[in-house]
Amino acid sequence: MLRTQLAEPVLSFSANLMNKYSQFLISTLIGSSIILSACGTIASSKKLPLASNNETGFQAPTWIGRPVFGPGELVEYTAQTGDTLPALAAHFNTTVEEIYEANPIIPENTTTMPPGLPMKIPIYYLPLWGNPLKIIPDNAFIYGPMLVGFNTAAYVSSQPGWLNDVYAWAGRDNRTGIEIVDYIAINYSISPRVLLSLLEYQANALTKTEKPENKYLLGFERIYYESMYLQLVGAANTLNNGYYGWRTGGLTQFELRNGSIVQPDPWQNAASVAIQYYFSQMLPAEEYHFAIGAEGFFSTYTELFGDPWSESRTHIPGSLQQPELTLPFPSGQLWTLTGGPHTGWGLGQPWTAVDFAPPSNYSGCFAVADKNFATAMSDGIVVRSDYGSVSLDLDGDGDERTGWVLVYLHVATKDRAPTGMSVRSGDLVGYPSCEGGRVTGTHVHVSRKYNGEWIPASGPLAFTMEGWVAQNGPRAYGGSLSKGSLFVKACECSDLYSQIKAGLR
Repeated sequence: MLRTQLAEPVLSFSANLMNKYSQFLISTLIGSSIILSACGTIASSKKLPLASNNETGFQAPTWIGRPVFGPGELVEYTAQTGDTLPALAAHFNTTVEEIYEANPIIPENTTTMPPGLPMKIPIYYLPLWGNPLKIIPDNAFIYGPMLVGFNTAAYVSSQPGWLNDVYAWAGRDNRTGIEIVDYIAINYSISPRVLLSLLEYQANALTKTEKPENKYLLGFERIYYESMYLQLVGAANTLNNGYYGWRTGGLTQFELRNGSIVQPDPWQNAASVAIQYYFSQMLPAEEYHFAIGAEGFFSTYTELFGDPWSESRTHIPGSLQQPELTLPFPSGQLWTLTGGPHTGWGLGQPWTAVDFAPPSNYSGCFAVADKNFATAMSDGIVVRSDYGSVSLDLDGDGDERTGWVLVYLHVATKDRAPTGMSVRSGDLVGYPSCEGGRVTGTHVHVSRKYNGEWIPASGPLAFTMEGWVAQNGPRAYGGSLSKGSLFVKACECSDLYSQIKAGLR
């Protein structure tokens, strides 16, 4: 599995960011604080109460807008794109059963909630709820339909910034700064607009011609992490951990660098929590509060690309269903489930992928027999074929940002299906290998995306192949597949309990 280690989150302020922060600090100290609405506009000029900060003595705003609710009190909530009941239960500190009881209109075993559905949710109060400002919508965060038509190269070239002059080694090739942004955007499935906004917010990459002297542009101070590429890899990985942590309900609080705890507002959306989580790892507490406010990252993004909420659209519909998929190897063959749900790309969240290894008398990395190839799990078009990877578009439009997409990793270069090739279910995609990332042995890694969003392998919309349903384990790579009374547990040992046969009915 491809893994990218992250550096410790330490940031050195740029002059531009310090100027913005100073203006915020002055306005706060003279009593002109604001209350922010959920859609990023100023709702009132009423002064905010202040809370002390143990790190610097700075008085950080305490966000107004959420009363203390009685235990189990029903609150109003409007379903957002990508919402699931387990995640909502975690956000509101309640249970799926109580949500069903309060909303009998919701069918049993629902997958994703219909965006816009009015709901009643029992809430159990938690202290320290964070800023309710919604920074960007989810469809502006992921590398999905909203980015169709956006040209990173044309946009960056129209700006005077130093990013135009970057040329560095990234992903087994020398790439320009523009190519690095696109490379990370498509691999992590994060909007290049978000990545560019971070580079501008923290390092003036689009508006200043001089590159900052600080070699750790985004604050990941770790040996060998001096390149813009690895700084941006660390940023993308952290963003995805925040986004999918909130999306699945696994991330309900995080710690600022002064030791204080933030519990994201239960009404928040995944993209806004991703930005909050990122800056919580990057900035001292007072700078964090500024960054997640209306004059912080939101302002930078809006200055560059316009109001993201004006283009907000549903990218995950209600009751989303996965198309029928086969196991990713030929019918009649017995392979091993070597990895249960784990990250689709990078390190940590999202747990979207499972791993399968072909039969062999050898361990570690080895060349497989000609008959033991990875197969297309459905009809589709190969939209991307790179070193170690193949992306298969199932809706036939040839765009990885739209519809269902299957991503295969550790695919050998030899005989790998080329970009543009149409395949039928069961056709050869490539051969399992150790290519593409750090691995312990030959295998193929498969995961799913819908409209650019990684879909968790376990949960309401579980990864299902020939009726085999993926389930999380207590840790990444643990877990299992089950089909009725049949059960296969992930293990690199390739024992009787980890082997699975394709085409079994």
